[in-house]
Amino acid sequence: QVQLVESGGGLVQAGDSLRLSCAASGRTFSTYAMGWFRQAPGKEREFVAAISWSGVTAYYADFVKGRFTISRDNAKNTVYLQMNSLTPEDTAVYYCAARARGDTATTPLAYDYWGQGTQVTVSS
Repeated sequence: QVQLVESGGGLVQAGDSLRLSCAASGRTFSTYAMGWFRQAPGKEREFVAAISWSGVTAYYADFVKGRFTISRDNAKNTVYLQMNSLTPEDTAVYYCAARARGDTATTPLAYDYWGQGTQVTVSS
């Protein structure tokens, strides 16, 4: 069992930056692919970014390429999402997720464990 706790969300203005963190429990974190998803009110949960267990490979949704960066520190059992040039369209609850088997994935169904989410609100 893996527990994930997100932090770092908040209220910012358009153009600002935020860094989300996701702390994981358990000694097997370094073997999991990790992902970030987000869900805005009235919308489905959507893929944002994913990173392989080694941190070598990362994937991004088209709408965040060049603005967001996913990274991980396996020694700290933590994955990060650096978000720059935020826009009001980025407003959502952001979730981190862990995938116990397999490589990175972009669909929520591929992930086994989820955090409770952290709210990001971007004002114009």
